[in-house]
Amino acid sequence: MEIPEKIKNMKSDRKMLTAVAVLGAAGLLLIMLSGFADGGKKSSSTAETSLTAGTSSESYCTDTEKRLEEFLQRIDGAGEVRAFLKVGSEQRYVYATEGKKSVSDKKTEEEEKYVLIGGNGGKNALIETVEAPEIEGAVILCSGCGDPAVREQVYRAAAAALGIPTAKIYVGRLRASA
Repeated sequence: MEIPEKIKNMKSDRKMLTAVAVLGAAGLLLIMLSGFADGGKKSSSTAETSLTAGTSSESYCTDTEKRLEEFLQRIDGAGEVRAFLKVGSEQRYVYATEGKKSVSDKKTEEEEKYVLIGGNGGKNALIETVEAPEIEGAVILCSGCGDPAVREQVYRAAAAALGIPTAKIYVGRLRASA
C-alpha cells in the first residue's frame, strides 16, 4: 500500500481524523501558551522596579515617579496626580564572593574573596545583584486631595507602593492648570 492510499484511508476513518485534529489543536495551544509562560521570573507590578547594571538612579527615579502617578490616579476621586521622589543613594552593586573557613583549637579564621571573571589580561569582579536606590521621601500632589478620605487613601497607597512610612510622604492639593 502506497502513501497516497494510506492518506485516502485515513480520510475515510472518522476516529483517526478526529484524533489528528485534536492533537493538532493541542499542539497549537501549547505553542501559544509557551509565549505567556514566564517561569515565575517576572515580578509583580509595584512602584519599585528592578535595575539592570546599565540604568542610572535618575532614570529609575523618573520611571518610578511615572508609575506611581499612574497608580495613584486610579484611586477614586484622586484626579490628576504629580509625584516627586527623593532618592538617597545611587544604585549599588553587590559582588559575588567566595570564602573559606578554618577552625582550629580556639581560633576560627575566615577568608573571603571576590569572584573574578574574564581572562587574557582583563579580570572583573562578578556582579551578583544591583540594588535599587533607596527612596527616602515623596511629595504627591493631586487635584482631588481636598477631600480628606482621598488624601488618606493616597497616603496609604503611596506608603505601601514605595515601602516607606507615611511620615516620609507629603500629600497636597494640585493647583488647577491655567
